[in-house]
Amino acid sequence: MSATRSTAAGKVLLVLSAFDREHPSQTLSEVAQRTGLALSTTHRVVAELAAWGALERAEDGSWHVGLRLWEIASGCPRTQILRDVALPFMQDLYEVTHENVQLAVREGTELVFVERIAGHRSVQLLTMVGTRFPIGSTGMGRVLLAHAPRDIQEEVLDAPQRAWTPHTVTDPKALRTELDRIRREQVFVSDRQLSESTMAVAAPVRIGRAGPVSAALGIVFTAQGASRVRGLREPLLRAAYGISDELARRTRTTG
Repeated sequence: MSATRSTAAGKVLLVLSAFDREHPSQTLSEVAQRTGLALSTTHRVVAELAAWGALERAEDGSWHVGLRLWEIASGCPRTQILRDVALPFMQDLYEVTHENVQLAVREGTELVFVERIAGHRSVQLLTMVGTRFPIGSTGMGRVLLAHAPRDIQEEVLDAPQRAWTPHTVTDPKALRTELDRIRREQVFVSDRQLSESTMAVAAPVRIGRAGPVSAALGIVFTAQGASRVRGLREPLLRAAYGISDELARRTRTTG
């Protein structure tokens, strides 16, 4: 952290990283406190970021992330093509199920939600686009973990797992068995692992039917709808296969 504070770029990154889902809007003093920077330094960095458009000031004097950062982030090559390809299939999946449909990718030992369609009558979600979660915490995360490199799997399995609910599987041996089953069966059912009020079914998205796993597609629904799992499996797989096929086609076209 001290090395980060010693460079101009490091100070900028520290200030930007102070803003997250739990702290979307902050005063100058709050930013200084969260970053550990001097108030005068924070004032200078925030002013520079605001002049460029990375931060914006609200009427009450607090600061929040600016539109310029969203414009840059939306061009991320890793997710732009994936989201463009996946969204029509996700829309079709929503029309069939009328449940929350989510798309996530792995980054290290975390998953990041990159797209979501939420119905107004669907169960309320804990996640949003851009939200990060430990990869072992969600159904989609378990799918991504099952297909992650071995060193990533071992790093996650060697670390203590958070028990989000009484139903969360945290035992490393049980998790290994679960990951093996995911690789065999493709579709994973997450039963109240993250929230006692929700269940999820998730499947891998590949580049082609047999290519590497690039994302996970999932449906989140109320735990009271457990009887719907079998009926959700086929449309979920159909959408995942469709995205995978189109990703392979795009790769061949641009490659």
